[in-house]
Parts: sequence; structure tokens; C-alpha cells
Amino acid sequence: MLAATAAIGMLAVSARGGAALASEQAQHHSQAQTVAAVASPPPAVFTPVTVTALGPSPAPTPGTDGQYHLVYEYQLTNTKIAPATIESATVLDAGGSGRVLATWSGQALIGQLRTLLPAPATSAVIEPDVSRLLFIELSFPSRSAVPAAVTLDLHLLGAANPGATTATPLQYTVGRVAISQAPLPVISPPLAGSGWMAGNGCCNNQIAHRGSFQSLNGALDDSQRFAIDYLRLNSSGELVAGDPNVVTNYADYGADILAVANATVVSVQNDLPDQPPGQLPNPDSFKTVEEVDGNEVTLSLGHGLYAFYAHMIKGSITVRPGQHVHVGQVIGHLGNSGNTSAPHLHFQIMDAPSALAAEGLPYVMNTFGLAGQVDVAAWNASSEITGVWAAGWTKNPVSAENRRFPLNLNVVDFPSR
Repeated sequence: MLAATAAIGMLAVSARGGAALASEQAQHHSQAQTVAAVASPPPAVFTPVTVTALGPSPAPTPGTDGQYHLVYEYQLTNTKIAPATIESATVLDAGGSGRVLATWSGQALIGQLRTLLPAPATSAVIEPDVSRLLFIELSFPSRSAVPAAVTLDLHLLGAANPGATTATPLQYTVGRVAISQAPLPVISPPLAGSGWMAGNGCCNNQIAHRGSFQSLNGALDDSQRFAIDYLRLNSSGELVAGDPNVVTNYADYGADILAVANATVVSVQNDLPDQPPGQLPNPDSFKTVEEVDGNEVTLSLGHGLYAFYAHMIKGSITVRPGQHVHVGQVIGHLGNSGNTSAPHLHFQIMDAPSALAAEGLPYVMNTFGLAGQVDVAAWNASSEITGVWAAGWTKNPVSAENRRFPLNLNVVDFPSR
């Protein structure tokens, strides 16, 4: 059978004749031309400092300033024996225009760098076998002005080849990051009433939340990238009236905390006492990582999104794991439990049901009012929260904000219950 099959095959080929063979040769020639037309890959570029984007694809987030904000980070790692010095870092539109979106050098560049602790970097030098975080904040006047992707152009002193022991000038463009085109989550406010100050909010590199990277479960996550600490002003523009060591003297203490969407309760902690206000507690006083957040609630919003609330009053949480809640439902009361120096609500949206082992995600609120702004420089320069922070804020005109994100130290009004 094998011999017969082979013979038949040979006969079949032979029977096609010269015309068929010519056609086959032409086809092979065409295929060869097609292969030749494929562009060769660009030559590999030696990059002693590797550039890795962290977190999910950044999403353009409309803020109360009318700008669209992009917030993300790179991890820069010097893989060679020669110390590397970053001389400049420039974010470019990855499209054909090569538009410069932001550039840093000198002290401004050092201000964007962090160690892995994380802590502010003191120089632009990256020693061998060491990494630095590069914080990126971009803003655009409209959604259409946001590019589809960005890259990072580095000018540096570093090893020019794998065996180099001294640094020489180098330049390369790497770190392509695609910008998310997905719609942002839309939530309702987590609080009610007027005079809420958005503390430690978006979007600059000095915010405590922004630098809250944690190494958990084998990854480097920043669950607090878009977190906000809400504190409330009284009618005089103060956060606390009277003795600041008494939690009940704070304008926000005991406020209702609300579900931001129809959701399912994932986790609850409800048995930790308030901390004495005025200073942060000793970190060694927490028995577990979870106790740092104090009394907390995590809600599953669906679609892989989770809302996290921290620092509530002991025993005030009214929901249990597995329970379904509706938007605007009271789930607890604002307190001062966990790692906190004054009563406030810590709130964030994240991509996993862990307060720390997750990535923080941007979102917008369906509606709120912008009633003022606390002076950022004055706030950053102060070690106390006593005093007047927004004199006359109750007389300010309130602008309606729909589907926007509250920015750092905005004074916002939420709908009343």
C-alpha cells in the first residue's frame, strides 16, 4: 500500500505538466518577495537602567480644576556595576508627534524620585543593584488631548555595555504605557452634608497616600494611589473646636458613612478602640497589618471593583460580610481607630478585596459641590490641624461638579440625607 500510494503521488505531480510546475515556481518566488518585504526588527538597545511601569493602565480622570489627570509610576533599576545618574526624564506622546508632555531635571527630577521604602530620594544617583520609583503626574485640558500611549525618554550617565565599570552619557526612549480607554467607575458620595475637606488627595507627588507602596504577596502595590482622607470643617472653618485631644471636639466625629453603590459586604472589622488624637500611634501597637486601618468595611461593587472605608468608631458598623447594601445606606460612623492622628474617613476604590494588596483606581462621583479650597502650602507647612483653615467658606458660591474627582484639599459639599 505504501508503494502504491507513493507511485500515485508521483503520477499526480507528473501529470500536472510543465505549466503546473511553472505556476508553483512563481508562487515560491512571490512568497520569497513577501518575506523580503517584512521589515527587520530594530537593533536591541543596551539599557543599564531598566524602566518598568507599575500598576494598571492609567486612566484620564477629570478633576474639579477642569483638567484630565494621569497618575502612574515607573520603577527604574540599575542592573549594572557602574552607578547610574538620571540627568533628565521626559514623558513623550508615543504617537507620531513625539509631543513633550512633561520633563524633569535637576532638583525637580529628584523631587519625582522615591526609594522603595518609599521615601523621598536625596539625589538622582541609582547605585548598582538598586531601584528608584519615578512618580508621573500629567494633566490635559480635555479628554481629546490625552494621548493613546506615552513613553519615557531618559538622559543618564550609566554603563555603556555589560562590562563597563564607569558611567558614560546615554540616552534612550522606553517604558511605553498604553492609556486606558475604559470608562471610569461612577459612585455616589461616601458622606453627606457640607464642608468636607479632601485631605491627602490627588494629584501631586507630595501626597502621603501616593507614596504608600507596599510589598505584599510578592508584588509592589499602591492601593492608596487615589485615596482621600475626609475631614469636616465647622462653620468657622476649623476642623476641631476646643481641646484637640478629645475626639468628640472634631467636627466630623460620629458622622454617618454611606455605601457608595449597591454592593455586597466583603469584610468588616468593628472592635478596635479610637486612638487618642494629636499624634500617630506606635506602629508596634498593631498586631496585624489589617489593624492599621482600624475599624473598616470593604464593599464589592462588581466588575472587579472594591470600595474601602477605614477608621470607624468601634461597634458602629451596621453591616456584616455577605450582606447586600443599597446606595446611600448608613454602614457605620466616622471615628479615629487604627493608624490615625485625628478623626477622618479614609476612602478608596481598588481592584482587589484587600486594603493594601491591591491597586488604587480612579473614579468619579455622580454629583457634589465645590465650596472652596484649603491653602495647600499652608497645610503642608503645618504640623497641627488646629486653627482656621477656610475662613468664610460657608459664604462661598458652590459650583456643581458632576462626574468629577475631588482634588487635594478641595472643600466639597455632598447631598444631604
